[in-house]
Amino acid sequence: MKAIEILQAGSMQLIEIPKPTVKSGELLLKIKYVGFCGSDLSTYLGKNPLVQYPRIPGHEISAVIEEKGEGVPENFVVGKPVTVVPYTNCGQCTSCKQKRFNACRYNQTLGVQRHGAMAEYMVIPWQKVLADEALSDLQLALVEPLTVGFHAVGNGKVTDSDTVMVFGCGMIGSGAIIRAHLRGATVIAVDIDDEKLAIAQKLGADYVINSNTQNLHEELMKITSDNGPTVVVEAVGTPITYKQAIEEVAFSGRVVCIGYAGIEVSFSTKLWVQKELKIMGSRNANPSDFDAVMKFLKTGKLDENMLISRIVVPEEAPFAMKSWAEEPGKIMKILVRF
Repeated sequence: MKAIEILQAGSMQLIEIPKPTVKSGELLLKIKYVGFCGSDLSTYLGKNPLVQYPRIPGHEISAVIEEKGEGVPENFVVGKPVTVVPYTNCGQCTSCKQKRFNACRYNQTLGVQRHGAMAEYMVIPWQKVLADEALSDLQLALVEPLTVGFHAVGNGKVTDSDTVMVFGCGMIGSGAIIRAHLRGATVIAVDIDDEKLAIAQKLGADYVINSNTQNLHEELMKITSDNGPTVVVEAVGTPITYKQAIEEVAFSGRVVCIGYAGIEVSFSTKLWVQKELKIMGSRNANPSDFDAVMKFLKTGKLDENMLISRIVVPEEAPFAMKSWAEEPGKIMKILVRF
């Protein structure tokens, strides 16, 4: 069967590998779409410290059930459309014991610590499969990336009394914008690309700021009556945006960090202490986040085509990844159709 492999940094190729066979407790899935994630781009660029090469990427999955192994519950029917929770959890570490499975100490994400779904077929334990006939193949491929932003907003305990600033209007930031809007918060979207900011407005952002052409601090002071946003979601992963998040958030505010900066970030602790900030990380997503995203998508309120920059076939994937690496700020989501 066809599969896409990142052989080493800067090198992606189409390969042939054996079709997997299903075992007890597993499902064989026929892949429909797989999205390229920011972590896949980092792997391609040689900047993902969690990856060993060669690696088959992909954990944003749309598929149908092809075959069932023994012991799989009857409600998993052949032909049913599904998506996948791409993380493992040990069940024994401190995170798992708190039911925060997303932050399992020993997590292995598809396409990162283990081979992913960029192939014609994959096998997966049935417990990691979510079936829903009400969602289209395209929608199912967008579930996982949207859950990450949903989870961050949950970590920030956002309510309708909050003003939430989201740094970065890519796919992850878009999920945060949608979730904060659904919770009734006032949402400020910040990016350096006007096209992404236009999408952010359609997703529910009340205000947009191009931090490349506008003075971020001055605009925030106008919007928030000199107080600053009560919650900042950092979905970029640069030293500048990490520092700005702490500088611009309101006193007694919350900063939720999704982005990996890749290098050390240094900042004065004065504002952290003086403002009595809550600064927290946000990683992956929990089952409740998947439920929330799938429920939202079924409302029909999102035109998913807004979030899809390009759909390619496997033969075109290496060129699509190369193009994304050359101009990362212009891409929302690339899907590979199998």
